[in-house]
Amino acid sequence: MSGDRFSVDGKTAIVTGASSGIGRTIAEQFAADGAAVVVCSREQGNVDTVAEGIEASDRDGRALAVECDVTDREAVEALVDATVEEFGGVDVLVNNAGASFMAPFEEISANGWETIVDINLHGTFHCTQVAGERMREGDGGAVINVASVAGQRGSPQMSHYGAAKAGVINLSTTLANEWASEGVRVNCIAPGFVATPGVESQMGVSADDLDRDDVERRIGKTEEIADLAQFLASPASSYVVGETVTAAGVPRIDESPEV
Repeated sequence: MSGDRFSVDGKTAIVTGASSGIGRTIAEQFAADGAAVVVCSREQGNVDTVAEGIEASDRDGRALAVECDVTDREAVEALVDATVEEFGGVDVLVNNAGASFMAPFEEISANGWETIVDINLHGTFHCTQVAGERMREGDGGAVINVASVAGQRGSPQMSHYGAAKAGVINLSTTLANEWASEGVRVNCIAPGFVATPGVESQMGVSADDLDRDDVERRIGKTEEIADLAQFLASPASSYVVGETVTAAGVPRIDESPEV
């Protein structure tokens, strides 16, 4: 089996929420394999740093930084237009932009609920609809939605986030069916806890303390999610359509009750 099947060399990928954490690692890994990556977030300065790092490194790929609020339809259209103008098209879209905060359901304000759903679900809608139009007009492509295990089985004090991510998972399955005939594969990744800067600040767990060879873990590294994203963006996953791949380490199971 040729390793070329797992390559994204020569592809153009948009990665949202790419200023840090999972999104940044995905962009850097794609670029290292020869992809042209468009990195975006709500603050231009944050993604400028990422793009400049890629351009200054020995990575084979190129990078373009674009400021984009994924909840703003016009900003998303400008993002996709800039991608096509710079690189000629869109082959891969990684919907990674997201946000959350922890609170009991009864304490979440209407504004708080709408904000989280807007970023996580509506943002995915905007980016997928706009970038997907270019893919469908061209030679097809791959859409990779980053959801969460919270969207699969719920999570205490994360009802707003879990509901939005459940919507992303359902959207991925439905759209995979609708767009398959047009050469667009849609899949989803549902990470568990990943040692991003945000998780590190909340839980005190550093990625430097984790060994990828250690099977007995419930916290992963951003590189492990990037590996999945590259697989789903590559020809190697040609028969994977409409799936949600869970990456959450050792599963939690119910122990047998004592008799």
